[in-house]
Formats: sequence, structure tokens, C-alpha cells
Amino acid sequence: MPDLSKISTKSLVDELRNREAVQEITAEPYQEFEVRVESERIDSIPKSGPAVILVIWD
Repeated sequence: MPDLSKISTKSLVDELRNREAVQEITAEPYQEFEVRVESERIDSIPKSGPAVILVIWD
């Protein structure tokens, strides 16, 4: 397996966003968002965009 630690985060995300079984969700600048699974909040710190959230099923 190649050493992925030397590849930029942007390049990794660009590759993942084009794959099957990956859903991309974008929060625009200053748009508030939170991540939940069912009713459980994943992170208690309020967040605002810009942000890209990738949901990966594979």
C-alpha cells in the first residue's frame, strides 16, 4: 500500500468525492451545521461552514 501521509488532504478528498458509495454534503460559508447519528450528537461544539462532509458507505 502506498504511503498516503504525503498526499494532501485536498487530493484525498477530491479522489473520494468521485467514487461510488460516497455522498458529499457541503456547508456554505457561515452556514451552521451539526453531525448526528439518529438523535446522538457527534460533536458538542457548534460548527459553521465552509465545510465538506463525506458520508462513505464502503
